Amino acid sequence: MLKIGVIGLGNIAQKAYLPVMAAMQDQYEFHLTTRNPEKRAQLAAMYGMTHTHETLDELIAEHPAAVFVHTPTSTHATIIKQLLMADINVYVDKPVATDVQVVQHLYDLAAARHLLLTCGFNRRFAPFNQQLKALPDKRMIVAEKVREDSDQSAETAVFDLMIHMVDTGLFLLDEPLVSTDGRIVPTANGNMGQGYFSAQTAHEQLQVVTNMVGGVNLEQVTMQATKERGVVTDLNTLTTVTTSQTQTTSFPDWTPTLEKRGFAPLIRAFLTAVETHGANPVDPASAITSHAVCRHLLSD
Repeated sequence: MLKIGVIGLGNIAQKAYLPVMAAMQDQYEFHLTTRNPEKRAQLAAMYGMTHTHETLDELIAEHPAAVFVHTPTSTHATIIKQLLMADINVYVDKPVATDVQVVQHLYDLAAARHLLLTCGFNRRFAPFNQQLKALPDKRMIVAEKVREDSDQSAETAVFDLMIHMVDTGLFLLDEPLVSTDGRIVPTANGNMGQGYFSAQTAHEQLQVVTNMVGGVNLEQVTMQATKERGVVTDLNTLTTVTTSQTQTTSFPDWTPTLEKRGFAPLIRAFLTAVETHGANPVDPASAITSHAVCRHLLSD
């Protein structure tokens, strides 16, 4: 049975990862790692996991096949490099890092050592986004993330929030980019009010909008193809419109949230790739592009 490590047991690990992993213990041996002894004991007991460690070095000594990194972004690069140098595959929350040169270096290191470095862009794996991706002859994509009233610096807002919609929009395109543009609109106190990014391919137009002061909390992706229009709202509903009908599809009542949001499918895809030495489920070149777009937005 493959050993799989998890380092960093904060909010994202507890909400999005440990519940999925708990149901996979017949397939993998999970090792939880945090310096907080109370949290370590509590979560191990909650999920019935018996292998826990205090430090990254202790975890590495167990020779796991892969490690999920859920620590603060500022620690990612150091931890990822240490894991890759120990011949361990890595899954990491977005962003891999906020410096694109560092991101590129880590992906190059993973490739040189024939290891996976997978960025947690879960929205690519959300079932309704996957259905949008399958639509042929795309022409216009609008990816929106709206917050009611959120006060964050541009750096934080772009790499914590906007990067999801940038990556989703770029993932949905079917052709190579030919041009891009974007800008950040600040609030009166210098934080981010809105972020805009646009991209063009030979036949497609992408618009990404992140509005931090929008009066509502909403995530919506609209896809206009030549014969059909599709709208995914909050990853929960898909509305398709053709000349003959409008159809809205929702998930069955008992569908887990982590399935709807793409976390569970991505976790399974990564672990399968580790086990089978398969392709990276989040293509490295595309992940690097998403980071580069966000860095460029902040540099303009």
